[in-house]
Amino acid sequence: MTYFRENVKYSKLEYFEIDLMKAISLFSGAGGMDVGMITAGFSVQIANEIDPNACKTYALNHKSCLLIEGDLDQNLEKFNEISNIDLVFGGPPCQGFSVAGKMDLKDPRSKLVFSFLEVVRRVSPNAFVMENVKALGALEKFSHIKQEIISQAHNMGYRVSVIQLNAKDFGVPQARERVFFIGLKNGKHITLDDFEQYCEEAPSIREAISHLGRAGTITNPHITNAKITLAKNPVLRKSAYAGMLFNGQGRPLNPDSWSSTLPASMGGNRTPIIDENHLYDYGESWVEKYHADLINGKDINTLQVPKSLRRLTIDEAKIIQTFPEDYKFHGTQSRVFTQIGNAVPCKLAEVVGLVVKNKLDNNVLKIAKNEYQSDLFPELM
Repeated sequence: MTYFRENVKYSKLEYFEIDLMKAISLFSGAGGMDVGMITAGFSVQIANEIDPNACKTYALNHKSCLLIEGDLDQNLEKFNEISNIDLVFGGPPCQGFSVAGKMDLKDPRSKLVFSFLEVVRRVSPNAFVMENVKALGALEKFSHIKQEIISQAHNMGYRVSVIQLNAKDFGVPQARERVFFIGLKNGKHITLDDFEQYCEEAPSIREAISHLGRAGTITNPHITNAKITLAKNPVLRKSAYAGMLFNGQGRPLNPDSWSSTLPASMGGNRTPIIDENHLYDYGESWVEKYHADLINGKDINTLQVPKSLRRLTIDEAKIIQTFPEDYKFHGTQSRVFTQIGNAVPCKLAEVVGLVVKNKLDNNVLKIAKNEYQSDLFPELM
């Protein structure tokens, strides 16, 4: 049923003969959440995205889905006559709630969670899944937003569960905490216990990406040219892989652990850093030695960053987000990094999809490999 259980990564975006339930994807981005939901057994009939580059990426990889391009609020009427949908899912932009941003409730993007719910109201699916940053579910500052989401959903007949998950607990080589608002119409309730059977140890960075080889080679052709220099005023933490040792906010990654959260701002000096000698040759970690020298007060004024340190590549970031390796992206390097960083890890989305699918009690349609089509808006095809 899934792309990988034994292996570290998704290898190909394929559709196997499984029971498929119909779904609608909102704020689809490059389609990371869609990959996971498809793997879990949902047929994504319609998607919506506003970013032109993400739209082209989505269309390259999801040819059987009707993609509605543009602002969701300006396309709401297109959802008026849709019925018999099992799931509406998506991740409204989170900049207004993110600790990585300004956490500004006045940010227009903060209101898009309610645009999502408006589609749920019009379509009345059997379930919905709305993903967002952990802060929306955890911080008192946003408690009234959380309660309003639950209240509106309750008034539409949904029992809502607010579930916080960390991608690394489900086989994703990345610590990425997210909150999922999951609404079910059948009165069933979802708890963390429902996710326990899908828990899986996260592979290390080394296990996940080392098969690609060094940056600039045939199997890892893209290079991120953002320069790496030593921070003039380093911020030290207990771990060499925390704090601020280098220019910008791109922290080094430990090959023997999972990645920190990949940001949408990758591509420049916020792109995480890899030590190729440590990763491929199992050599001494220059980052750890430098950190130890700083802690011990050694004179490091003459130190230079070695050539073995470089920024993460697009292909590596794609794997860390558990996209299929053959997944195609459209746009400049910066735009592709943004699409990757904005995505929900595919494997985390798959787990959420499986839990929801297990709770739904519907008649499902058996469809053979690659044969599902969008049949909801034939006049727009």
